[in-house]
Amino acid sequence: MKVAYWPGCVSRGFTPELHGAMAKVAPLLDLELIELDRGNCCGAGVIAEHSQELADTLNARTFALAQQTDGQLMMNICSTCQGSMGECQERLDANSDYRQAINQNLRDEGLRYEKGIVNKNLAWVLVEEMGLDELRSRVTRPLRNLKVGPFYGCYIVRPVDRLGIDEEHPRDLYLHWIIEALGGTVIDYAGQYRCCGFPIITMNKEASLRQAGRHVGDALDADADCLVTPCPLCHLNLDLQQPEAARVVGRDLGLPILHLPQLVGLALGLEPRELGMSKHIVRPTTVIDWSQAVVGSTA
Repeated sequence: MKVAYWPGCVSRGFTPELHGAMAKVAPLLDLELIELDRGNCCGAGVIAEHSQELADTLNARTFALAQQTDGQLMMNICSTCQGSMGECQERLDANSDYRQAINQNLRDEGLRYEKGIVNKNLAWVLVEEMGLDELRSRVTRPLRNLKVGPFYGCYIVRPVDRLGIDEEHPRDLYLHWIIEALGGTVIDYAGQYRCCGFPIITMNKEASLRQAGRHVGDALDADADCLVTPCPLCHLNLDLQQPEAARVVGRDLGLPILHLPQLVGLALGLEPRELGMSKHIVRPTTVIDWSQAVVGSTA
């Protein structure tokens, strides 16, 4: 399957292990990634607060670059990008005059956005384009006895209308289904659909860290070995900030937070070091111990 691939800026900056893990996993899924290396930040709401037109122009530019590739499917590995770009695309597609005005801004680059491109997060691609049966067939090291808590965060589950979540596409369950297809055990806990706290970290760091610490603590209390998230910004707050979050909530934490491609890579036979887990702030000891135990049991 060939996709126009938008990794987002965070995966190439703060969380390079995510971008690297996707590069390792893609060939194992027969995904040909046409990277949009001239794409730009989606803005994630920050730019839009100052200029909606500028934010929409930047996202329309990325869409136009994707449309210059062979297909009409664009894939991202950042659910914040999914939410922000989806909001922009909704505006562009609903108003031809506005779309024309945005395209005027792109004219000097020879780019033009037209309605029709579909932008999907990796989780959606795995379920809707590849299919869970196909994903399951590619598993070489099932995640048996690994207890995984899904952390959806905000941008990939709400608002449901914009994200196309309905009975036919229950996208707010896709992480659950992927974990199960990979052979893992799903751990449900209170915070799996709540905000990680990242959006307010510069305005109220204490509240942000308390949110992150509470979610991690809830997952630990539910006996999770790790969490998995499709959002690198959630990963930053849950992993990078976890030591400080532990101080704020007044308890030991130490729960590994995995990117979705890392979890998929484990099930497809890749090792934690190949997937960049040494770059995490919280060392994924439970995951490493699990992978070593699996190797030992099959030796």
